[in-house]
Amino acid sequence: MDTHLHHDHIESHLQSSDLITDVVIGMSDGLTVPFALAAGLSGAVDSTSLIVIAGLAEIAAGSIAMGLGGYLAGKTEIDHYNSELKREYDEVEKVPEREKAEVKEFFANLGFSEALQHEAVKEMTKDKDKWVDFMMKYELGLDKPDPTRARKSAFNIGISYIIGGIVPLTPYFFVDDTLQALKYSTLITLLCLFIFGYFKSKVTGVNPWWGALRVTLIGAAAAACAFGVARLIESA
Repeated sequence: MDTHLHHDHIESHLQSSDLITDVVIGMSDGLTVPFALAAGLSGAVDSTSLIVIAGLAEIAAGSIAMGLGGYLAGKTEIDHYNSELKREYDEVEKVPEREKAEVKEFFANLGFSEALQHEAVKEMTKDKDKWVDFMMKYELGLDKPDPTRARKSAFNIGISYIIGGIVPLTPYFFVDDTLQALKYSTLITLLCLFIFGYFKSKVTGVNPWWGALRVTLIGAAAAACAFGVARLIESA
C-alpha cells in the first residue's frame, strides 16, 4: 500500500492579482487615450512635434491622475477595513454573546454537530484578536489589506499608463508626415491592443479571442471618432 504523500499536484492560482489589476487598468487607458488624442490631432494639425508634445503632456497628466485614483482606491480599502475592524472589536467587547452566536451559526452551516459547534466556538473565542480576525474574514468577507497597497497601486497604474501611452506616440518621433505617422500608430497600437486584450481576457477567464477583438474595436472606435471630430472642426 502506497503511504507516500503525493507532491506532484500543483494548484494553479493567480499570483499578485492586485498587480495584474493595476497593470490592466493603467495599460488599457494608456493605450487608448493617447492613441485617440494623437489620432484627433493628426486630423487637425500638420506638425508631428506638436502631437508629440501634446501626447507627452497627456501621458504625464493621465499617469498622475490614474495613479492618484489608484492611491485613493487603495487608501479607501484600508480605511474601510480599519473602520470595520474597530467596529468588530467593539461588538466583541459589548455584545459577546451575539458574536458567539454568529460564530456558532458559521460552524453549523459547515455541518458541525451541536457538540462540535460549542467546542469550536469555545476555542475560537479564547483569543480576542483571532476571534475578531475570524469575524472579519468569514462574517464580513474582508481580508486584511496590504498597508502599502495604496502606494504600490499608484506606482503600478501610473507606470503602466506611461508604457501604454508611449506606444501610439512612437511613430510620431520618427515620421514627419502626420497622416503617415497615424497609419503606423494605428497598426502598432491596434496590434498591441489585440495582444493586451487577449492576455487580459485569459487572466480574467473571458474568451480571449472575443476579449482581444472587443478591446481592439474600442480603441479603434475612440481613435476614429477623435479623428473624425477634428476633421469636422477643421473644415467648419
